[in-house]
Amino acid sequence: MNGLSIGILSLALCMILCGTGSALALFKTGSAAAGVIGEDPKKYSKVFVLSVLPATLGIYGFVVALIGMSNLSANMDLNAGLAVLFATLPMTLVGFISAYFQGKTSISSIQAVAKEDSISGKMILFPAMVETYAILALVITIMLFTAGK
Repeated sequence: MNGLSIGILSLALCMILCGTGSALALFKTGSAAAGVIGEDPKKYSKVFVLSVLPATLGIYGFVVALIGMSNLSANMDLNAGLAVLFATLPMTLVGFISAYFQGKTSISSIQAVAKEDSISGKMILFPAMVETYAILALVITIMLFTAGK
């Protein structure tokens, strides 16, 4: 394996894992939201934001892949490829894990709103706190990409 292959693989894994985590979480939050809306259609706007919050992690993975592509070149050596791999690790791992847990937190928040819709604004805080660590991972990944330039 050469540096370019490692770089491409690491960017692809970041996009794949962040996107997969988001898709799985969205499946679960969408299912929970559909159950609430089926019981009370007026709660649509209250559960919509909670149900789509995990989508951001897939977007972050996509952004990292786009930014990381500027670090790829046909004549990359092994060390340059490993540098791309290590730079993507924070977003790859935290993005996947955060998507999973943000989905679980969003589902709990959706269930709480199903019981008492007046707390919907407060319930956004809980999945947003999980998002905080994904944002930190995104910032670190971007900083690592630009560290050698």
